[in-house]
Amino acid sequence: MLSIEPSTLDSLEAILGHQFSDRQILERSLAHASGTEHRLESNERLEFLGDAILGMVVCTYIFSAFPGILEGEMTKIKSMVVSRQVCADVASELELTEYLQLGKGMSTRSNLPSSVGAAAFESIIGAIFLDGGLEPAQEFILTQLRHRIHEAEESGHHENFKSVLQQQVQKTLGVTPIYSVLDEQGPDHAKCFEVGVEIDGRRFESCWGSSKKRAEQDAALNALIELGCAERDEDGVIRIPGDG
Repeated sequence: MLSIEPSTLDSLEAILGHQFSDRQILERSLAHASGTEHRLESNERLEFLGDAILGMVVCTYIFSAFPGILEGEMTKIKSMVVSRQVCADVASELELTEYLQLGKGMSTRSNLPSSVGAAAFESIIGAIFLDGGLEPAQEFILTQLRHRIHEAEESGHHENFKSVLQQQVQKTLGVTPIYSVLDEQGPDHAKCFEVGVEIDGRRFESCWGSSKKRAEQDAALNALIELGCAERDEDGVIRIPGDG
């Protein structure tokens, strides 16, 4: 593994907001597999560790920041925030790939795959955790992702799935979806509602939500997915054919 100039590491530490006690850990986090003789010398093990730390920190923050939302909603927010695309976006903003030690075949490429940046972000999280413990790793993660977590929570229902569902079924069946509250639990100040939707006599999977409107939106989304009019990808992002 090639040694990196101290001035280069100084620059990266300033970007990361963490000064390493053991710079060898930082250097290891920058060692892409293409630039090492053996994969054990690469940043892949740190990436594995960083992925786990990232998930734990984000889940803990979501749990504390949004006491009024249910497990399913928390899962959606987490999936959006820790997706490979978001990790790649953060890496791009911090210009992390500029510091990677790449092999000849990779270093000559003008555009690296986004997965390289995502892996670098996670490996650096692992390095910060090993060097300084959970507190600096958590601070680094939340500095980069706190606003994204809140944006994900706020925008999780920006898509009006009820409207999309109504348009679809009126066009194909000439009917209107019927929503009904099936159950409600909790005290008056923190009720949760179970809502189901029925279309032309067919009942779809019901959903719980912290409000009737939110539960209706999730129930509409379930119906759209069951009808093949929408799909959720591995990052939790909803795709509606013909939508943008």
